[in-house]
Amino acid sequence: MSARLDDNLPVPDAAKPVLALGIEGSANKVGVGLVRYDPETGAYDILSNPRETYVTPPGSGFRPRETAQHHQKHVVPLIKQCLAEAGVAAADVSCVCYTRGPGMGGPLRSCAIAARVVARLWRVPLIPVNHCVAHIEMGRVATRVSDPVVLYVSGGNTQVLAFSGRRYRIFGETIDIAVGNCLDRFARLVKLSNDPSPGYNIEKAARDGKKFVPLPYVVKGMDVSFSGLLTHAGAEAKKLLKSGEVTVADLCYSLQETIFAMLVEVTERAMAHCGRKDVLLVGGVGCNKRLQQMMASMAAERGGCCCDMDHRYCVDNGAMIAQAGIFAFQHGVRADLEACDCTQRFRTDEVDVVWRRETAR
Repeated sequence: MSARLDDNLPVPDAAKPVLALGIEGSANKVGVGLVRYDPETGAYDILSNPRETYVTPPGSGFRPRETAQHHQKHVVPLIKQCLAEAGVAAADVSCVCYTRGPGMGGPLRSCAIAARVVARLWRVPLIPVNHCVAHIEMGRVATRVSDPVVLYVSGGNTQVLAFSGRRYRIFGETIDIAVGNCLDRFARLVKLSNDPSPGYNIEKAARDGKKFVPLPYVVKGMDVSFSGLLTHAGAEAKKLLKSGEVTVADLCYSLQETIFAMLVEVTERAMAHCGRKDVLLVGGVGCNKRLQQMMASMAAERGGCCCDMDHRYCVDNGAMIAQAGIFAFQHGVRADLEACDCTQRFRTDEVDVVWRRETAR
């Protein structure tokens, strides 16, 4: 994939080629990606983007310790694989970027330590990256959309954002659990497989759903809530499946329709407030075809479009960390090694997005 972005500020040293290696490991996926800036075209190319997923048995989630051990096992082989696939040497890398947060503590630390070691060995700068901002920058590059409202939906985050004043401002978010966490936990309740992901298996099952089961629809202003919905859905599943009144597919269909309608509502309200007609879907749940369909229908009614991606770029990956990191690196962001820590709490609107032009709106 190759792209250039008109919404970005001019690169200060535009004649200099840059190669950034990104390491992501905030949840159950560990990935390493390489992004290259080509000074002749001004475009950014993803050269390689391998990843490994920690998959647990049906009915169970992934715990921090075991997930961290999984990442420790795979991160070095992934770095070697990434360099080999791209056909570059360690000496060609300009900077190493890593996920500072948010995410699970153990997995974050495992990948942060790997990034620190690699940066020291290769004698290159280490760039800490906000995981949420990385998703947005990956989406902007992959879709080339200009100044959209962003719906960021994943296992750990649910936010409606728009760029203003050098930051991604949060207009609405979940007040309890994230949408992906809600879907994952419901999949565990009805014993759906975790391979390749519980959310994907809910999406597959929902396609066969015929009967709609009413569920709580909880929108509070610009915010959404999923914990009560999940509790109610779990209770209904236990009762209705036992009686044979509905199937697992019916419940998955009902859950998706309810949750996605809530997300479309708050996203449309943000678009109206900001005067923007396009929406960008990012995060792992953004792969869901039904969510994409519902969001596209809403955007089309407003004269815009829904810009979405497939699992290569929606789901956590190393290239998105390299993409956000290379933007920051080119615009002078540096961090002392001692300051390159990781944190489970790191909000999207805490980051100065120094590489973007200020919006006129």
